Amino acid sequence: MQILLIEDELPAARQLTRLLHACDPGLQVLDTLDSVENAVNWLRTFPAPDLIFMDIQIADGLSFDIFNQATVTAPVIFTTAFDQYALQAFKVSAVDYLLKPIDPAELEQALQKVKQRQSAIPVDLAALARFFQPQSYKDRFLVKAGQQMNLLRSADIAYFRSDGGLTQAFSNDHKKHFVDHTLDELERLLDPREFFRVSRSLTVRIDAIVRVAPHFNGRLKLELKPAPPEETFVSRDRAAAFKVWLGG
Repeated sequence: MQILLIEDELPAARQLTRLLHACDPGLQVLDTLDSVENAVNWLRTFPAPDLIFMDIQIADGLSFDIFNQATVTAPVIFTTAFDQYALQAFKVSAVDYLLKPIDPAELEQALQKVKQRQSAIPVDLAALARFFQPQSYKDRFLVKAGQQMNLLRSADIAYFRSDGGLTQAFSNDHKKHFVDHTLDELERLLDPREFFRVSRSLTVRIDAIVRVAPHFNGRLKLELKPAPPEETFVSRDRAAAFKVWLGG
């Protein structure tokens, strides 16, 4: 089976290639393309592959734009880091998808579905686009400072910490502020390219990470600036996704 990857994050493309070869060493990755423009040019130039993996958001837009500019006859499996709510779009559109970080068992199941199909499934672009329009993320918070309220930019926050039912935002200037959002809510509000929830009680911004080191039981130890009140670890179940995020 000949496969085309449309993915603008090189570490994610390499990981997917490794997983594909682990599923079936006979699979051949023809090319990896990082933009709508490159994908359209490739599809107009070369014979159709047997299967295409498409990331939703790529360098110059949404991968759905490819369907408007080139004929796609191969089955498509979308890959995405969007949450389960947004992925309901795929269920009504009868399109395969894989949620990042990609689970090897789910990848193998998706490949089996493709092998059992005789043709590509029509893609309902309008239905998908409604769920995957470029999203705006929260870029500031209103925080209390003494008797007044100040604006705290997301770019100035090193990490968010949950303690005793309260959420604290630690800024780059070593100050602590309280925000009216839980870490669960912040996962939906913050830009996932900038912030990652490393554990149940801590979400960090990429610029705050000084050093990453392996630790016991599959965990990762982080050195952050400014330093948190306690040692910081990436939990074992989040370590693989953290490495992909960090390398993106």
